[in-house]
Amino acid sequence: MTVLKTSLRNFLAHKGRMALSAVAVLLSVAFVSGTLVFTDTMNTTFDKLFASTASDVSVSPKGAAADDESPQTGRPESLPASLVEQVGKTEGVQAAHGAIASTSVTVVNAENKNVGPTSGAPTIALNWSSNELRSVELVDGHEPRGPTDVVVDGATAEKHGLKIGDELRTIAVDGDFTAKISGIVDFKVTNPGATLVYFDTATAQRELLGKEGLFTQVQVDAKPGVSDDALKADIAAAIGDGYKLQTAAEAADAGREDVAGFLDVMKYAMLGFAGIAFLVGIFLIVNTFSMLVAQRTREIGLMRAIGSSRKQVNRSVLVEALLLGIVGSVAGVAAGVGLAVGLMKLMSSMGMELSTRDLTVAWTTPAVGLALGIVVTVLAAYIPARRAGKVSPMAALRDAGTPADGKAGRVRAGLGLALTAAGAAALWVATRADEAGPGSLWLGLGVVLSLLGFIVIGPLLAGGVVRALGVVVLRVFGPVGRMAERNALRNPRRTGATGAALMIGLALVACLSVVGSSMVASATEELDRSVGADFIVQSGTGQPIVPQAQAALEKVPGLDHVSEYKWVDAKVTDPRGRTDTADLAATDPSYMKDVRRETTSGTLADAYGTDAMSVGSEYATEHGVKVGDALTIAFKGGETAKLKVVAITEDAGGIDSGVMYTGIPTLTRYVPADRTPNSLILLAGAKEGQETQAYEAIKKALAPYPQYKASNQADYKEALKDQVGQLLNIVYGLLALAIVVAILGVVNTLALSVVERTREIGLMRAIGLSRRQLRRMIRLESVVIALFGALLGLGLGMGWGTAAQKLLALEGLGVLEIPWPTILTVFVGSAFVGLFAALVPAFRAGRMNVLNAIASE
Repeated sequence: MTVLKTSLRNFLAHKGRMALSAVAVLLSVAFVSGTLVFTDTMNTTFDKLFASTASDVSVSPKGAAADDESPQTGRPESLPASLVEQVGKTEGVQAAHGAIASTSVTVVNAENKNVGPTSGAPTIALNWSSNELRSVELVDGHEPRGPTDVVVDGATAEKHGLKIGDELRTIAVDGDFTAKISGIVDFKVTNPGATLVYFDTATAQRELLGKEGLFTQVQVDAKPGVSDDALKADIAAAIGDGYKLQTAAEAADAGREDVAGFLDVMKYAMLGFAGIAFLVGIFLIVNTFSMLVAQRTREIGLMRAIGSSRKQVNRSVLVEALLLGIVGSVAGVAAGVGLAVGLMKLMSSMGMELSTRDLTVAWTTPAVGLALGIVVTVLAAYIPARRAGKVSPMAALRDAGTPADGKAGRVRAGLGLALTAAGAAALWVATRADEAGPGSLWLGLGVVLSLLGFIVIGPLLAGGVVRALGVVVLRVFGPVGRMAERNALRNPRRTGATGAALMIGLALVACLSVVGSSMVASATEELDRSVGADFIVQSGTGQPIVPQAQAALEKVPGLDHVSEYKWVDAKVTDPRGRTDTADLAATDPSYMKDVRRETTSGTLADAYGTDAMSVGSEYATEHGVKVGDALTIAFKGGETAKLKVVAITEDAGGIDSGVMYTGIPTLTRYVPADRTPNSLILLAGAKEGQETQAYEAIKKALAPYPQYKASNQADYKEALKDQVGQLLNIVYGLLALAIVVAILGVVNTLALSVVERTREIGLMRAIGLSRRQLRRMIRLESVVIALFGALLGLGLGMGWGTAAQKLLALEGLGVLEIPWPTILTVFVGSAFVGLFAALVPAFRAGRMNVLNAIASE
């Protein structure tokens, strides 16, 4: 009980200092809790959606794509309308409805602007039936009654200012068609962001599937008392094999599985950043308690002198840490819910609608948040607590501060050097790896070991690095600068720990900057080396290019050629009988001019002959295939063919590495026209001297199709750079959490350092140091600590990034690019971080009463 009272008294006596550490715990726990609440809410949203839209049993074609996938032909797999009647006659069926759903559409308004999501959720075109009223309700107008009517969802209408009577144009594989909005529906549950348009059944069949009398699914309702599993078995017996049957539960599970990959990537990425924030927070907590223990050395000595045991002193510090962990974690869990709501608002602004009505806080979320926050805080305080327990009763007779343990310092230095050397060796092994898989393990090991090494060896490095920085940065400020340098060197362990907190975040920033810049530079070099096409046309949503857009491009004046690129689903069987899924592309012969591919054997032009193809060198080596061999190709939706290998292309990473080529005439010979995939990308070359005019003409020709983007090589490179930049900005934003925690660490270190030097500051003020000089001294000390952490972090990060690039060179990332402007900006920015962190401690130091400061113990 005495220990608890002492701990509580000390905790409350240092409220301000504990608050900064508590904020670090709060931020870390909030990020974990917010991530869990956010992903649980997304799961709840999708679960409700799948539950509301799933029939008791659904019947689909066996080869149907997932709901969020766009078929390569532009037309979804279909079923005959007669199947609806056949299923409806099955025992146990209450009702059977024919349904149509297609994601291979783009819907534009009167201003030719896409009203659907440009990324993420799809645009879905459906037929209207009474079955739709299970998941939506008509809130305005009426259902579609003919080819000129269309119904849209309310969220899309509100976002784009659509109203009854507005005209929409739907772009489908068989052509464009227009209709006026006759009605608006709202979902009974949250729609996560898809745009939905409803047509009458005949129009949907004709425009989306190519002809009437077809559906993409049969939705079946069971009679009362008939289970979904029993009904599924009865329908399967009635209609035979060749169909995919799912109960409502199975359909919901399949839907969850479709979105699980996206949700898991987001969840674990955000938890990873939370882990980094926790790691940085550990340094803050260790520093806080180490300094508090040092400042209370005399107090602890007196406690030991009057009978407190080492265990009691140790326990007292750990109880303070426990209180800190509880306060920070409880506040963090609450803040995490707010963070989740903020993330939901952010996602809504990006097109994924999430409602606070579905906000889900599972019991595991506060349990995990509290456990993590408390355990991490207590563990971080363990070493300072042990140090407190070792204070002897004689310390009551000395000034605050304990003598340094020289032996411990030597052991630390040796361990740090060993870890750093091991990390460097692992990184070197990663750069020499022949395969990316084993190499990535060495890379990960090298990153961890080198980081630990720098953390352990930080105090040893602090002396040399701070002195070097002092010569460059501090000496120009005269005596004040020299005092700031000596203050930073006074306790190398403290300076090393404070700098290490900033080092971790900036090391990751530098590493990702190197990888991102190398990615752009490698792609640019590969484009210059391999791509001869003047123009590239592709979809921003990943959908195939509709024939009418391709026809418009082919009519553009000034073009020398347009090359199609059709991705083919096929199974390839080698002469030994081994069957694999192929990366097979059907292209025009002009594609050889647009994308240059070297061959190790044969001539690529021959691959465009009748029943001919090429293979990649890796496939040829692995399967023992050589020019002249015949491969058996089973085309999806078509026949099985024997194609002769006439060329082997070099696989050295880069564009189309590993792709097999054949001619489009060969594809159309074995695959019916309505099953032939559309082009995923179109490449075009301009006639000599007409590049500028042709580019403008292409943009004009594709203007009616806003889902497609035309680029020349310069614009394509710039777009690639922007995409990588956007991704890095998101990562930097998440890493900012760790940097914020590191800034709190600098603030806390300086604040405690000011308290520790109260008497010294009073004496300096008494002999003539002005308030301005005092504040400048503290700011300079903060700047040099921040620059120390930045120098270590940026150097370490560039090493990691260089090793990662060397490893990724196996996957085509062949150019190392160090983004010096970014590195220098971050380094200079670190100085401003130090200035900002010192504002409050410097202000408080300047306000000290000189006489009271001198009189303090």
